Amino acid sequence: MSLFRNIVLAAVVAGLLSGLLMTVMQSFSTVPLILQAETFENAGGEEAGHSHSHDAAPPVAGTAQPAAADHHHDEEAWAPADGFERFIYTASADVLAAIGFALVAIALAEALGGFGGWRGGLMFGIAGFLTVSLAPGLGLPPELPGMPAAELGPRQLWWVSTAICTAAGIGLLAYTRSALLAALAIVLLVAPHLVGAPLPPSHETAVPAELYARFVNAVYATNLIFWAVLGVAAAVLRQAFRSGEHVSLKTERELAAR
Repeated sequence: MSLFRNIVLAAVVAGLLSGLLMTVMQSFSTVPLILQAETFENAGGEEAGHSHSHDAAPPVAGTAQPAAADHHHDEEAWAPADGFERFIYTASADVLAAIGFALVAIALAEALGGFGGWRGGLMFGIAGFLTVSLAPGLGLPPELPGMPAAELGPRQLWWVSTAICTAAGIGLLAYTRSALLAALAIVLLVAPHLVGAPLPPSHETAVPAELYARFVNAVYATNLIFWAVLGVAAAVLRQAFRSGEHVSLKTERELAAR
């Protein structure tokens, strides 16, 4: 029970730290670009009679693209107000996602023998970035509001499949020495991209290419920092709580011996 409690506590603290850091980075990098893109989206909606599809949510921590939904523009639809309200909702999403990622990372590390120090945590973090952000982003890059996109269902299926294949491929390369398994790992890493991600029916958009390029670079940069901090924090905190477990176990044994 103590082991489970300490794993959860380490994940919560690591997720809180990295999630809040992600929110601060987004506030200065991706959110201003999203707000700028929304001006082009709204201008396009006015010209088209307020009927269009778009992706309007800011990117969640650790993901390569924002959550998306196809719908008609509705001026009365609820959305967080710019400023403090948007910051709070973004921070909540980032922290919750970070805690979930930290739980998965720590659970995997425990199953594989532990992080082995902060360097091991950093490697786990980079693997998480490759799995959740970079690999899926090669086929489904981050999207700004007002940009065309394929249907949500096929995109989600391809994204999840790519993440699973990438995680399995990285795991095989890192923890096996068989040439056959290494070949299988390469196949898993490449297969989703050979199949290809779902494409939108049209690539026309009012969003300037320069703005989109800046957004993509900002998303990947912030996600890399987020995953690195998450991995290192999870490893350091897990090691700290592991030391506490050893002390507690030693005390219990001494008391039992008496």
